[in-house]
Amino acid sequence: MNNDQMLNEVRAKAATWLSDAFDEKTRTQVKDMIDNNPSELTECFYRSLEFGTGGLRGLMGIGANRMNIYTVGMATQGLCNYLKKNFAAVSRIKVAIAHDSRNNSRLFAETTAGIFAANGIKVYLFEALRPTPELSFTIRHFGCQSGVVITASHNPKEYNGYKAYWDDGGQVIPPHDKGIIDEVSRTTIESVNFDGPKDLITIIGKEIDDAYTDAIVELTLSPDAIARHKDLKIVYTPIHGTGVALVPMALTKKGFTNIYHIPEQDVSDGNFPTVKSPNPEESAALNLAMQKAKEVDADIVMGTDPDADRVGIAVKNGQGEWVILNGNQAAAVLIYYLIKRWGELGKLKGKEYIVKTIVTTELLAEIANKSNVPYYDVLTGFKWIADIIRRHEGGTTFIGGGEESYGYLCGEFVRDKDAVMSCSFFAEIAAWAKDQGKTVFDILLDIYVNYNFYKETGVSVVRTGKSGAEEIIAMMDGYRNAPPKTIAGSPVVKLLDYEKPAVTDMTTGKTETINIPKSDVLQFLTADGTKVSVRPSGTEPKIKYYISVKEPLPSVAEYARVNRALDDKIKGIVKEFGL
Repeated sequence: MNNDQMLNEVRAKAATWLSDAFDEKTRTQVKDMIDNNPSELTECFYRSLEFGTGGLRGLMGIGANRMNIYTVGMATQGLCNYLKKNFAAVSRIKVAIAHDSRNNSRLFAETTAGIFAANGIKVYLFEALRPTPELSFTIRHFGCQSGVVITASHNPKEYNGYKAYWDDGGQVIPPHDKGIIDEVSRTTIESVNFDGPKDLITIIGKEIDDAYTDAIVELTLSPDAIARHKDLKIVYTPIHGTGVALVPMALTKKGFTNIYHIPEQDVSDGNFPTVKSPNPEESAALNLAMQKAKEVDADIVMGTDPDADRVGIAVKNGQGEWVILNGNQAAAVLIYYLIKRWGELGKLKGKEYIVKTIVTTELLAEIANKSNVPYYDVLTGFKWIADIIRRHEGGTTFIGGGEESYGYLCGEFVRDKDAVMSCSFFAEIAAWAKDQGKTVFDILLDIYVNYNFYKETGVSVVRTGKSGAEEIIAMMDGYRNAPPKTIAGSPVVKLLDYEKPAVTDMTTGKTETINIPKSDVLQFLTADGTKVSVRPSGTEPKIKYYISVKEPLPSVAEYARVNRALDDKIKGIVKEFGL
């Protein structure tokens, strides 16, 4: 299709937004784009927002490729249609709705609630912003068939999103995601009724907050250590988001008494005025919290993203310097602690397991294997961890799981990554470590010595717009058609292509099927244990690289030497891939 053909199709699609089904302001803006701005028109209409990792996510604005009340409305109507088909035997379908602090989030949440109600569906709508994991909890608490949270997680302020959940409290996965997409694609704006009866909408709040945080506290494994170190100095920031009330509530209920806030970041604001990006994966997001930690000589720093499903952790290293743990390090500390304490408390009966994603550190697998705890690898995205929990519910017990992108979960009453719960546990780990005269960083070093020193880094290459999407496809095709033969001088021995899905032994050429859903992900494994994973993002215009290297750590005293060697190896791999 040439550019003229593309523009003609885009104009035809945009023209449908000039009908009376859209408000006057929208019609005026679309008409102006059609007449005067073909490039913006193309970006706003060349495609429709689609369900990626469980819903919609995109820039806010006018058009089919933007987040607005009309794209939210059609998505909700499509979801309603799908729910009615799948739960025809249910006398009254129920859904729960939550939202974060982003601009337009309350508007989109109330719009969604009204459409559900117009379809005869009972709605539980939170009175104000709430964490995404609490939405997952609420679905299970009320026995809902679905749920929606309005959030763009850690994305920049210009974005918003719409995550759809199923009756188990997890984000939708196949076949439901495709089923919803099909329904949405058949939905016209004329078929959407935005104004449902108010009596089908129940406003909820404190009672769910209490039930949710009480359940988190019940997971506590070291109450005595917490009692001895209840005055542990904790610095916490919600980075203008939904954790502002619930994280301190959970910590206080658990017994901690010394929580330091960052007042300017306790303000819920979708413009995120104190940070360039509200993403705790970026160290700058924790700058104010780290300053406070130095002032008060804190024991641990925790910062959650706007919808409080991811958390960044900072601790003091052996030299007393503040360092931020990456997602793999924090996951390793958490899983090590959970398995160790479960064992010490006699809770390991041979029917427990952990879950990690395929791009998360293999250190979690080593920790599990050494304790004879089974582990499962799943695709990127916490919905796949939730799927494993659902499949094993009632038979075996989920201890915990995590992913490299700062998301973790313990217990089974929430089915999404949970930063409120994670903050509770990392504070507990800090108290448990202090009980032994150690820090959280000391625990990490013990793990490296007892298993292997794994070091990981992630690199994202951004390619925006239609041309960027095409470039990312070409890059993935290139890796498939001509995979590297060596990485950092070590031969590639296995190629895992999850699009097939299959693993190929590069020395024999033998291929075996992988028992995992198909996904556009490639992994290269080398003879020395290096792993490089490549995948397009499901929610952002980028292609992601995950690099993992490892070496034994003979003793804590050799940490600096081995750390430098692994850093050098990673730099070489980044250069090899031209990143």
